[in-house]
Amino acid sequence: MNFLIPAAYADGAVPAGPAGSGFEWVFLLGFLVIFYLMIWRPQAKRAKEHKNLLGSLQKGDEVVTSGGIAGKVNKVTDDFVVIEVSDTVELKIQKVAIAATLPKGTLKAI
Repeated sequence: MNFLIPAAYADGAVPAGPAGSGFEWVFLLGFLVIFYLMIWRPQAKRAKEHKNLLGSLQKGDEVVTSGGIAGKVNKVTDDFVVIEVSDTVELKIQKVAIAATLPKGTLKAI
C-alpha cells in the first residue's frame, strides 16, 4: 500500500536570521500610535461631549433621542428624562438615550 503514496521527507532546517533586529518594535509602536489617533482619542472625545450634553440638560430643551424621537424636556432626574412629544403625550426615557439637543424653535418648524 506504500507504493500509492509517495514519501515526503522534511527539508533541511532553515538557518536562523539575526536575532531581535528591533524592526518589529517599530511596527508595534506604529500600530499603537495609529490605534490611539484613529480609534481611542476620537471615541473618548465623543464620550466626553455626550456626558457634558447629558449633564447640561434642563427643562425646556428640545432634544432628539437615539431612536429618532424629537421632543421638549419637561422633567430631568438622575437617570431619566420626561419629554413632551405632543400636547398630550409625554415619554419617560433614559438620559443616555438622548443623542442631541436641537436649537430652540426647531420643533415648531417641523
